[in-house]
Amino acid sequence: MAKRPSKTSRPPRRKTLPTTEVTIRYLNDDGMGVARHEDKELLVAGALAGEKVLVAIEHSGQRRSIGQLRRVLEKSPLRVTTPCSLADRCQGCALIHMDYAAQLRFKEARLKQALANYPSLKDLLPQPIWAADKPLGYRTNAKLALGRQRGQIQIGLYKRGTHQVVDIEGCPLHHPLINRIVQVVKDEIQRQKIYIYDPKTRRGLLRYLLVKISPGAGKAMVTFVTAERNYREITHLAKWLSRKVPEVVSIHQNINASTGNVVLGRETIRMLGVADLIDQVGDIRLRISPTSFFQVNHEQAGRIYKLVQQWAKLDKTQAALDLYCGIGGIALHLAGKAESVTGVEVVEEAVRNATENARMNRLSNCRFLAGDSADLIHDLAPGSIQVAVVNPPRSGCQAEVLEALAELAPGRIIYVSCNPATLARDLNLLQSKGYGVAELQPVDMFPQTAHLETVAHLQCGA
Repeated sequence: MAKRPSKTSRPPRRKTLPTTEVTIRYLNDDGMGVARHEDKELLVAGALAGEKVLVAIEHSGQRRSIGQLRRVLEKSPLRVTTPCSLADRCQGCALIHMDYAAQLRFKEARLKQALANYPSLKDLLPQPIWAADKPLGYRTNAKLALGRQRGQIQIGLYKRGTHQVVDIEGCPLHHPLINRIVQVVKDEIQRQKIYIYDPKTRRGLLRYLLVKISPGAGKAMVTFVTAERNYREITHLAKWLSRKVPEVVSIHQNINASTGNVVLGRETIRMLGVADLIDQVGDIRLRISPTSFFQVNHEQAGRIYKLVQQWAKLDKTQAALDLYCGIGGIALHLAGKAESVTGVEVVEEAVRNATENARMNRLSNCRFLAGDSADLIHDLAPGSIQVAVVNPPRSGCQAEVLEALAELAPGRIIYVSCNPATLARDLNLLQSKGYGVAELQPVDMFPQTAHLETVAHLQCGA
């Protein structure tokens, strides 16, 4: 028989982390402060270059350590009061404690450093970065994890390297409607006592909350990601949300029974309201489904689409190709000037949205194909495309895609990138195929974070 704990027994004390004072040498590409400690690189979130800080060592590996910022002993002149009380715990906005003008300089320097790694690109001079008019409140979609701590519902982001959810109620980067929805959902989950999924035990129901906003229309789409199909609790939750926040016009349930970190499963069920959210960016109306990807910053996305349209210089005798086209935002902005536009996207749901978006905007000269970009490029005749646009994920384009694109021989290639490192790598390859970079425009799509969007204009033979 197991012994009862004695009355004098106490719970084990939390391990005290060793602390040290270090000086931050620079910020890495993720916006984390980098110092040296015991002949190893020490990464410290929330610290700025030149600052002397007190750090608790959370993890010590063979080549790198992770530190937790405890106190800033000597402040950088670039440090500002953060608009978020949870910035130190959340760590989702690596630069939120930095002056906005300094954030822009940091991002410009990141791009220049990425280009300098390649001799063919080191002399390129990007245009000054386009600042965001709204450095806060710009995010129009959110993917948030759910958790429970000491009986309280947590809706937010996972703490770095863990499955511990950091609650981010009232996030200053989110559109205000997202924050309203999150609060109502949290209160109702608590009231109904809905079982939250635990990734350790693999038990529970609710896993993620997805919200998409159409800021122009003031409408929202909500998707509850669950570990299994559920009718009773999720239906009650959906009805309560639609009553409390009438701006929510579409509510879905996505079933994700996997044990990994993938957010969405394959099956999505409409519960209440319309099937898709109608949005508008620039001159184009867009139909957005629960599982389709779309940019989080409407204003900056609209500026990029207009820039791509301007650089494309299409007329009614020319054809365009849009690779990684998503729901067709760029392709549809090109269609009004072109003879024809072909969009290619691997996600079939996005292709469905893109096709419907062309119909909704009365653009009959568009076609959208689902499949692998390299394979579908080979189906096109060399010289049949005058302008090609690529908008790949952070990993950039596969080499075979760029090689197939060069064989297609469009006169102009416009590359929309969200990662300076892979952009520089791909521009270097395209240079070797005869495409010179004519213009380079960085855009601050994600203020308060280290992420950077860049648009490159390449010309054959330039």
